[in-house]
Amino acid sequence: MGTTVMVTVVQEGEADMHVITISPDASVPVFQQIHDAIVHAIATGELRTGDYLDSVRRVAKEFGINPATVQKAYDLLRQEGLIESASRSGSRIAAPPAQEPDIGSLRPALALAVAQGTAPEELKTLLEDELDRFIERTR
Repeated sequence: MGTTVMVTVVQEGEADMHVITISPDASVPVFQQIHDAIVHAIATGELRTGDYLDSVRRVAKEFGINPATVQKAYDLLRQEGLIESASRSGSRIAAPPAQEPDIGSLRPALALAVAQGTAPEELKTLLEDELDRFIERTR
């Protein structure tokens, strides 16, 4: 069972609430779950350039987790160019980076799927279907 919290995000000067759910018992580390939830919110337009995220301390308190866990998620987002530090205001969503997407990070997952017996053509179909669903959700 996951822990769901409302995270305050300041959009265009007004506070708005967004839901992040983490499952401490999941095989995915908590910092990665927080990271992935924020990436998804950016990709779907729920979070936009300039939106401010809750402080590390507040998110940690809301989830009842160590602030270092939240900091690790924020640091990864910062390394990926998705958030930036805003002096004295915490972190905000950065403008989309002017770099090529990191498609190389997909290679290990694709290799694993094929190694586990998924035929390349079937994998291609699955990826196309998933991409179509993702695009539909972002509209």
